[in-house]
Amino acid sequence: MTDKPRVLLTNPIHPLLQPELAQHCDVVVAPDAAPATIARLIGDADGLIVRSQLAPDVFEPAQRLRAVVRHGVGLDMIPVPAATARGIPVANLPGSNTAAVVEYCVAAMLHLRRNLAAVDATLRGDGWAAARPLADRSTELAHAVCGIVGVGAIGARLAAVAAGLGMRVLGLTRRPETLPPGVEAASKEELFAQADVIVLCCPLNEQTRGLVDAPTLAAMKPDALLINVSRGAVIDTASVLQALRLGRLGGAALDVHDRQPLTGQEPVFDAPNLLLTPHVAGITGTSLHAMSRGAVDTLLALLRGQRPANVVNPEIFR
Repeated sequence: MTDKPRVLLTNPIHPLLQPELAQHCDVVVAPDAAPATIARLIGDADGLIVRSQLAPDVFEPAQRLRAVVRHGVGLDMIPVPAATARGIPVANLPGSNTAAVVEYCVAAMLHLRRNLAAVDATLRGDGWAAARPLADRSTELAHAVCGIVGVGAIGARLAAVAAGLGMRVLGLTRRPETLPPGVEAASKEELFAQADVIVLCCPLNEQTRGLVDAPTLAAMKPDALLINVSRGAVIDTASVLQALRLGRLGGAALDVHDRQPLTGQEPVFDAPNLLLTPHVAGITGTSLHAMSRGAVDTLLALLRGQRPANVVNPEIFR
């Protein structure tokens, strides 16, 4: 028997931080993140670190749980109201993966605008003369319009980088007065009509669910790019795929999807000019270490009875 608190991980964390957590806690790593598996293991857990979607009723068998930490930022994976109703503090890690997501967005822009993968493949397969003309169809980011939907920590950092690349930046946010300098407030209609590159980095809620639908896509420039690092449900995927196939959208990068993980059988795999990634925009070796560091420190603080500033439901302490 051990008198250490038991901590359940829905997925492994950084290999340097997991042993450190184990010095203070009895660490259990779920073999998978299926609801039944988490329900079976959470009953005797004192703490929970979340890297996968939790079921709405996940906390019902959690009789001992006294701390939940999101290994990242997005809280849609956690039924926060259910935790609050049970007096369980929930924390996330704002800013822990901001640089990683911003760099992914810029990489996706360059991938789609410069098409270097196709140039490389053509050079290797068909030679210099065949590859060189492909550059004639590429376009630069300088002087293009970048539309950012959701100008929080990630959107604001992206805006600064885009401006540094010589782009004009439009921002769509519920609070235009909070936009950073250099970002022009725009309505949804203005942003989608004017932007050459649109990046979705907003939270998923009832206002943003299905935000990018067929009429919205029809209002975009036919050569515009769409990058989604938000959540899959922010876009109508079928409409995006149709726009790509009909040449009404210049290209897209989807890091998040309606159902995850992708199996390889989904229609997205047959769409042209589409960059697909498996929800990795915020994951690099650097950010993984930062998120695990923050998750371990926050969880241990909560288990010690402290009240970290990054708790998202601080009303449970009143």
